[in-house]
This record gives sequence, C-alpha cells and structure tokens, in this order.
Amino acid sequence: MKKIDTPQELMESRYEAFKRMDGEYLAKTTTQKISSDMSGYENIEWLKLDVLDAKDDEVEFKAYYRDNGIVEVLHERSKFVKVDDEWLYDSGVLFNTKIQRNEICPCGSGRKYKKCCA
Repeated sequence: MKKIDTPQELMESRYEAFKRMDGEYLAKTTTQKISSDMSGYENIEWLKLDVLDAKDDEVEFKAYYRDNGIVEVLHERSKFVKVDDEWLYDSGVLFNTKIQRNEICPCGSGRKYKKCCA
C-alpha cells in the first residue's frame, strides 16, 4: 500500500475505500474504534468527489452518491491527526448542503442536475 503523505491523500483514499466497500481500511485509518462492517452501504453508489479546500490537518469536500435511485451530496470538513508518522481521520463537521439545480449533474451525464437526476 502506498504511503499517505497528506490529509488530502488519506481523505481521497478513504473515499475510494467507501467505493470498494473496504470497511477494514476505513477502520484502520481512523482514530475512532469503528466496526469494519459495511452493512447499510450496499445500495450506495459513489459518483464523484470534489475537494473544496485542504489546509494543514483539515480537508473540506463534497462526495456525491446515489442511494436507492436518489442523488445526494455529503459535504464535510474533516480533521486529521498524525499518529506514529501516519495520518488518521479524526472527526468531521457536516454541512447541510443540497445539489444546486443548475450544477452539472454528479452522475456524469454532462447535463444540468435539474434536467437529469433531480
């Protein structure tokens, strides 16, 4: 496994782990004691990741996903800590964000959200 050098690299690798349903990686890369069980995520299709800002030990991002046919967005500012020379996810603040009607649809169609998955 490639060494993670920055909080942004860790956040991006954790997003990819959600796409792969790799609960073991997610549990291993957090300061929290969490289960590696991914039950409840079976119907989620991760569509797109946008990193909005990455400074020091924080990364703000939007992760777009489809859950039972409905496209949603997870907007979070994540905090990371370095433990034994490894970056770990520590905590996050969620924002109440909605996909704007005139945004390009995160499904990848190239159309506006209002004319696609809204």
